[in-house]
Amino acid sequence: MTDKTHWKVLINPEYIGAYWLLEGQDSTVTIDRVVREQVKGTGGKTEECTVAHLKGAKPFILNVTNSKSIAKLYGPYIEDWAGKQITLYASTAKLAGETVECLRVRPTVAKRVMKPITDARLAAAITSIKAGEFTSQEVEARFSLTVAQKQTLDAALVAMAGGSLEEINA
Repeated sequence: MTDKTHWKVLINPEYIGAYWLLEGQDSTVTIDRVVREQVKGTGGKTEECTVAHLKGAKPFILNVTNSKSIAKLYGPYIEDWAGKQITLYASTAKLAGETVECLRVRPTVAKRVMKPITDARLAAAITSIKAGEFTSQEVEARFSLTVAQKQTLDAALVAMAGGSLEEINA
């Protein structure tokens, strides 16, 4: 991320655009809801637009091209898009004879990359598993474990069960 402000952020700071991404960067986001709403554009002009509200990010004004891309992924009904992920990337398009930057939706969703777990966090997770607050499946679904961490988790499960790992997995 940069400490500098792209000038387009100041034009319509309520919504994301191509300037929102660093050069060559994609961003996978989750749609919270899609609605029609009044959007104030440059020069103070207000128009009704389709807007995708995103979890943890500013809203994204959907044009026809991006709406079609999402429809190819999840079907034509905007209600079905809630909770679904889309991957955004910066591109260019011709507008009134000029090439302009635009934000586009990739035709596929980037595979989720699991974060590595620290040894301290793994120890806390094992404590939570012992207390019945968490499961080993949840740990493995949320985090990328090293071979040594997987062995530590398996050993803890064996110790809790008082048997072998094969008996636990059966």
